[in-house]
Amino acid sequence: MPVYLDYAATSPADARVAAAMSECLTREGVFGNPSSMHPHGRLARERVERARAQAAALIHAEPQQLVWTSGATESNNLAILGTARAGAKRGRHLVSARTEHKSVIDPCRRLEHEGFQVTWLDCDRGGLIAPEQVRTALREDTVLVSIMHANNEIGVLQDIEAIGAICRERAVPLHVDAAQSAGKVAVDVTRLQCDLLSFTAHKLYGPKGIGALYFAPSRRAVLQPLMFGGGHERGLRSGTLAVHQIVGFGVACELAAAAWQHDADHCEVLRARLWQGLQAIDGVLLNGHATRRVAGILNVSFTGIEGESLLMGLTELSLSTGSACTSESDEPSYVLRALGRDTELAQSSLRFSLGRYSSEQEIDVAIGAVTREVHRLRAAAP
Repeated sequence: MPVYLDYAATSPADARVAAAMSECLTREGVFGNPSSMHPHGRLARERVERARAQAAALIHAEPQQLVWTSGATESNNLAILGTARAGAKRGRHLVSARTEHKSVIDPCRRLEHEGFQVTWLDCDRGGLIAPEQVRTALREDTVLVSIMHANNEIGVLQDIEAIGAICRERAVPLHVDAAQSAGKVAVDVTRLQCDLLSFTAHKLYGPKGIGALYFAPSRRAVLQPLMFGGGHERGLRSGTLAVHQIVGFGVACELAAAAWQHDADHCEVLRARLWQGLQAIDGVLLNGHATRRVAGILNVSFTGIEGESLLMGLTELSLSTGSACTSESDEPSYVLRALGRDTELAQSSLRFSLGRYSSEQEIDVAIGAVTREVHRLRAAAP
């Protein structure tokens, strides 16, 4: 049986999420359309609004500031395309980073085709963006800054609070992709001084296919919807709400709010154990800053090894060579290339993901398996 380093085994927490979702999937349960005014619809609406409050509490926002989406990808698209297009008469300039998730980079590229200009910030060798880089990049016609909180490939945490202060000073909206940080570290939208923030359920043990966008219209952000028809979610995201996914998201957020510190401490211990074991292998390199990172991600490169070959030999593990959103591409990780890794090192990387249910035994299995395969591949190399 494979050893999954982030395997969500059956637990009381999982059972609560599953029970909340199941209640909304049968005729005997909460099956109504939450936009309808009949009793079944009102009951469904109650569940939706309870979940909205649970999700908002995780990031210390007000419930009315949350818009439901299908996940962080849609949230990022709505935040970036919606803000830029709504503010096009005021300016057509954006600021983002080369190490962002594809769901940020690709909407920015789309805007470049529409006549916008994007300033792409470079990171240092640890993957960090200096806040002063943002200040220097801002212009009179800048309508949005989009910088992610925790990187999805290397786990590095950006200084969003400092970046937010700069954006607030210059009255420029700040969007934060917090898919990898919400439920993993403390996230407070007021302290971060962001105007838009994306997060998603499946990164914090909730269901796939549901996410949210924090949107603070009382400050600087103005959004144009991407979809039309029905006027749901205050006109920002039309479409019948998936009640079962939403309530599962809400319960997962409530559980994460109570458990994130314990989970982070647990993952920190396991990540240190994993890294210590891998360091015994010659030619292993850590990707990303050593300490400014979320606890559950470890990305390493192995000199003289082809990553896909290494991955194929690790049959007892479930891991990847990079982001799941780019795993089908043959190109080396653009995030690792931005850190200064050459093509060979970028292609020899493995991304380990640890979580609430990971164990020391699984870590030791991983260390043994990687050590075995690296030695085997190096022995077979010309």
